[in-house]
Amino acid sequence: MKQSGKKPRRGIWLRPVLGALSLLVALVIHSQQPALAQVPDSLLPRNLSPWGMFLNADIVVKAVMIGLAFASLVTWTVWLAKTIELRVARSRALRRIRLLDEGGGLTEAAHECDGERDAVAQLILSATREAELSDGIVDDGFKERVALRLERVEAAMTRQISRGTGILATIGATAPFVGLFGTVWGIMNAFIGISESHTTNLAVVAPGIAEALLATAFGLVAAIPAVVIYNHLARVIAGYRALLGDASAQVLLLISRGQRSRGVIVPRAAE
Repeated sequence: MKQSGKKPRRGIWLRPVLGALSLLVALVIHSQQPALAQVPDSLLPRNLSPWGMFLNADIVVKAVMIGLAFASLVTWTVWLAKTIELRVARSRALRRIRLLDEGGGLTEAAHECDGERDAVAQLILSATREAELSDGIVDDGFKERVALRLERVEAAMTRQISRGTGILATIGATAPFVGLFGTVWGIMNAFIGISESHTTNLAVVAPGIAEALLATAFGLVAAIPAVVIYNHLARVIAGYRALLGDASAQVLLLISRGQRSRGVIVPRAAE
């Protein structure tokens, strides 16, 4: 037997839900209007822009935001300085490596690097100094001593080029927590203000919470670029250290050629 009657249309059950929501919104608006009227004008927010919230924030929250802004400035300053330094150092290293690839002797390379302070020049001059101390005699012991000298120079040049990057790791690790401290302090002051004003109106509570959350935003703005820049510089420094390793290998190849020819690498007259 077939059922009689029309099928209920889809979505008809949404009508009572929408009606209840509309009624709830109307009640909330109606309850907020007299509350707003009872709040003194001195408690209402004047300026909710980032600059206005900074000016109205507590002295501790202001100090946190100023410190985080300074940390962000340090981050970008380190990025600019290290980018220029690494680019110049990499260019000089590549030029020295091409010089070593040309197949000349250690004496010619030492003359080309006389008075220079770049990393590959220090590698070449260090090997030359060891040759002078060994009276220019090339043997297995000489090669071991040169290899030790080259390792020390590589480590020293890597430490020198890495100076300043540690502060980026510190900023990236601590800035979010510093911002969180400012947020916690600001929320504490917001609750104290609620207690003193004897009102829970959202118009009075929201500005203090917004000022507190601004400190967390400052912390993230300082931390995220610091972490990204630190990882980028770490990769570039690793590539630069690989270039120094290539230059050290080229110097050892020159010494091996000198050992094969049983000749003297650096005469006394080249000092």
